[in-house]
Amino acid sequence: MRISDFFHINFYKLNLRDYRKQIKEDEYAFSTFRGGEGTLSNREKKSIEFLAVKYYRLYIANYNTIWRYWFALFCHRYYKKYGIEIQSNHSIGRGFVIGHWGRIVVSGDAIIGDQVMITHGVTIGRDIRGKHKGVPKIGNRVAIRANSTVTGNITIGDDVLIAPNTFVNFDVPSHSIVIGNPAKIISRENATDGHVGRVASESIFDL
Repeated sequence: MRISDFFHINFYKLNLRDYRKQIKEDEYAFSTFRGGEGTLSNREKKSIEFLAVKYYRLYIANYNTIWRYWFALFCHRYYKKYGIEIQSNHSIGRGFVIGHWGRIVVSGDAIIGDQVMITHGVTIGRDIRGKHKGVPKIGNRVAIRANSTVTGNITIGDDVLIAPNTFVNFDVPSHSIVIGNPAKIISRENATDGHVGRVASESIFDL
């Protein structure tokens, strides 16, 4: 944060426009992931999984405002309680879904595309040495199932399903299922059908 930011009126305004658009997209993905039609019930909106994404979007949408500090503290306490680490990442795309809450770790530098679903026990992490030193780049329509790890400077293509208990530290082409440890790749069109939420036309989210 620069000193000059404190002299701009926008620094003190809540950025609700971007937040509302982002969370509506996530809500649509959450609902369709669970077999709904694009909206969540009030009960579902209070779920730990959805609130984790909601608070993340509030923090990111207001990162360049003074409200950032309040939302950062709020997120830190909430995530610590439920074992979720996503707050420091600024590159999570549209339609992000947490399938089930539990210990989840997402590197702050990982790049995550649209329509990505992760669930309990998932780690998207940094490799600190070797030929894959760095963080993953994950494409669109990717599902990472329970207790799987994706690590290192690798690229996961579009439409990729990473099966439960899978360790991935290599590039994965689009339209694939990855399974096992050591993992193997199975080519499959529409690999993530039923595993990720849909993203609606952006026009319906215009505010």
